Amino acid sequence: MSIDRGLRRLALRTLLAAFPGPSAPDWGLDLLADGLAGHTLFGTNVSDPAQLAQLTARLRSARPDALIAIDEEGGDVTRLGHRTGSAYPGNAALGAADDPELTRQVYAAMGDDLAATGINLNLAPTVDVNTAAENPIIGTRSFGADTALVARHTAAAVAGLQSAGVAACAKHFPGHGATVTDSHLELPTIDAPLELLRARDLPPFAAAVAAGARAVMSAHIRVPELTGDGPATFSRAALEGLLRSEYGFDGVIVTDALEMRGAAGAACGIPKAAVAALAAGADLLCIGAVVDRELVLAVADEVAAAVGDGRLELVRLERAVARNAELAAWAAHARVTRSAGPELASPELGISAARRALLVDGEPAALTDPLVVQLISGYSIAEGKVPWGLRPFLGAVEQIDVVASEVTADELIERAGGRPIVLVGRRVHEAAASRGLAEKLAAAWPSGVVELGWPSAWRPEGVRAFLVTHGASLASCRVAAEALGLVTERQDAA
Repeated sequence: MSIDRGLRRLALRTLLAAFPGPSAPDWGLDLLADGLAGHTLFGTNVSDPAQLAQLTARLRSARPDALIAIDEEGGDVTRLGHRTGSAYPGNAALGAADDPELTRQVYAAMGDDLAATGINLNLAPTVDVNTAAENPIIGTRSFGADTALVARHTAAAVAGLQSAGVAACAKHFPGHGATVTDSHLELPTIDAPLELLRARDLPPFAAAVAAGARAVMSAHIRVPELTGDGPATFSRAALEGLLRSEYGFDGVIVTDALEMRGAAGAACGIPKAAVAALAAGADLLCIGAVVDRELVLAVADEVAAAVGDGRLELVRLERAVARNAELAAWAAHARVTRSAGPELASPELGISAARRALLVDGEPAALTDPLVVQLISGYSIAEGKVPWGLRPFLGAVEQIDVVASEVTADELIERAGGRPIVLVGRRVHEAAASRGLAEKLAAAWPSGVVELGWPSAWRPEGVRAFLVTHGASLASCRVAAEALGLVTERQDAA
């Protein structure tokens, strides 16, 4: 069937596309000129601040009011710092410090960094209450497991970002913190009554709305009592009934990436997922990271066809377009009128915040001149392959990288040659191999652990020092090295 070009242009105004590499392809610029709402940028798009500013300026040359979005959470999820690690500790560290003013300052600094490079929509903060300690996708991206704590830091984060002229997007509604599966890979289910969600998961979103968040992101999670058999992204009861009517949110509802299995898998493809999300009440559709011109046009054409055949009401599409235009206008005004901060914030703010989050049990001074053993682990799709660990701060101190299941405590002790051993890892207690390795070392040799992931009460018996950073940002790794006495004056000055 032929596609109405006017409907296609309307559909384009609901889409966030993406492209690989540090330069915008011609098709990405052409679609912006044709009406595309904007692009989401990922680590592959970012080399350095100057390059990123040139890229965003190029995108705006095609569409001055383009929405240019990015996932910059600080901590473990960073696009600006994907080559080195984030200069700012993430949410778990800020929650551990529990100073909302500090959280506001850190998010204002991140906002200044983003605004200086031309970003106007940050797909952050993560406001999920991480009640499942084994959660594979949220973890240190959360401010904590306590609802009230998460709510007060949510409000501070939103205020900080938006004071810099960058729109905040609170995610992932109605709360991803109780899941034990990753919605990038499947559709998680939270089989909990709605009243529990209202008490446990939803107050941070209420706090975000009260703080004036310009956007909220829907989650590809299933809550049977609320969403039925599908994800919240496709649920009118969740988006229109709960978020808009009950919580009074009238800003832009952004979808999590539609390429994720929790969405595309549930809808038999990205184009149909786009229609389902718009029909449920979403306004701005994040297609994902792997996008080309053909996919964008396929999505736009499916939306236009859905209006033609009655699956999607024209008035619903028009309202989504209007909300996106309002967000773009706010961002353009904020860009002109924002109070100019530093071009790039001082790293001292991030280091100071990371120090306040650091938990130290035992005596790190007992681990002078150690062999540092970094436990190799994977990474989530949300994080991407970001460098982490103490290596940038070790100077002449030796570090080796190992897979816990492929090395024994005796082998490490022999390699140490009389030196103490410091294990560095994320969620060391969760895997039997890394937990067992740490316990055997602690029982037989002067050793310590630096835990860079979600904290636990576990401590290996006999361990000399146990450090918890609440995240793997560059700032958090630096203060761990500092506590171990590994940061020299020269490094300090740098």
